Amino acid sequence: MIKVIVFDLDGVLIDATEWHYEALNDALRLFGYEISREDHQRVYNGLPTIKKLELLTKEQGLPVGLYKSIQVMKRRFTDEKVAVHCRPSYEKQLLLTNLKRAGFRLAACSNAQKYSVVNMLQRAQIDQFFEIILGNDEGWMPKPSPDMYIALFEKLKVSPKETLVVEDSPHGIEAARASGAHVITVRGFEEVNLSLFEDIV
Repeated sequence: MIKVIVFDLDGVLIDATEWHYEALNDALRLFGYEISREDHQRVYNGLPTIKKLELLTKEQGLPVGLYKSIQVMKRRFTDEKVAVHCRPSYEKQLLLTNLKRAGFRLAACSNAQKYSVVNMLQRAQIDQFFEIILGNDEGWMPKPSPDMYIALFEKLKVSPKETLVVEDSPHGIEAARASGAHVITVRGFEEVNLSLFEDIV
């Protein structure tokens, strides 16, 4: 029986995938680098920033010494985009309200830094629905490793078979499946609504 429903953030609860892509490229362009749209969709989407930078070092020769500056600028550009674009979604509020009323425990688990996750959830006015929120900077291997999900199960004292995960990116889907949880895959933010859960609500 499902007791816990876990949501990824970007592209699932918040339509932020494009904001992260644009913010990182804004930072990279300051130093003459860029991630193409094709490479983003094929390889980079869903990875934490540090993993993206490591891939760029391998593929484009990005100097390791630039990582810190790029990360600082990327966070600034992301915060600016979130401040402008992140707004409450009636559909997401309706979804989470109904899941909560049905007795499910809710969690958010993201490859973004916890600061960024909490900031977006607060701006979308849905942070109060979640019993636990995990980000990629809390000591676990990021997705596609299942470590973050396994840590979540331990914190909530539930088994993978009692947990349902909603993911959109290939890395997130891989992590969720490797954790042993039930998984719902979506193509993006617009697909995440009550109809996904009609069999259990």
